[in-house]
Amino acid sequence: MRERTAIKNMIRMRAHQFGLLSPEDRREMSQSLLKSILAKAPSPEFTTITQAYQNIWQTLDTEIRAIELALKQQAQKDPLEETYRSAPGIGPLSSRILANELGDMSQFANERQLFSYTGLTPSEHSSGDTIRRGHITRQGNPRVRHILCESAWAAIRKDKDLRTFYERLYPKTGKKKAIVAVARKLVGRLRSAFRQGVPYRLNPMC
Repeated sequence: MRERTAIKNMIRMRAHQFGLLSPEDRREMSQSLLKSILAKAPSPEFTTITQAYQNIWQTLDTEIRAIELALKQQAQKDPLEETYRSAPGIGPLSSRILANELGDMSQFANERQLFSYTGLTPSEHSSGDTIRRGHITRQGNPRVRHILCESAWAAIRKDKDLRTFYERLYPKTGKKKAIVAVARKLVGRLRSAFRQGVPYRLNPMC
């Protein structure tokens, strides 16, 4: 998907370069927009290169659809899918990654072990009797950490309790640290759901 986005951006840059799209044009690069650009192509060279990009784009579309179908079929057979998808902010792709990487999260003996594996453990700095928590250590699984942080941004729009938690933190810690804390709370609640054998609960009382 990143490669497809890069191809779309290259097409847009060439269209800007030749005056076929204005810099203020924020329309999503689509096949129909590309067709209108090619209809105004200033030279055969522009058409040849742009159509080469278009061919790559179409190939990537085909591959992405095939992967999405495979993930959908995998999800239908995976008993973990229901629990992962019950959490706010976790969609089809992120649930597949988390299920494959974390499995049944009841396997983690405690949240500290889970946070360590996911790379969401904050670093500690000691000075005399004072312990300060800093940035996350960035140890653990970077792909899982990225997915959980991205999911946390979506989760605070759906879970009022997580939103309140985030809004209480970020004026003091900054948005990045606050969303990491939300990601820890989100994955901790998911682990609890697995241990109890129930779906994720929105806005729990505790």
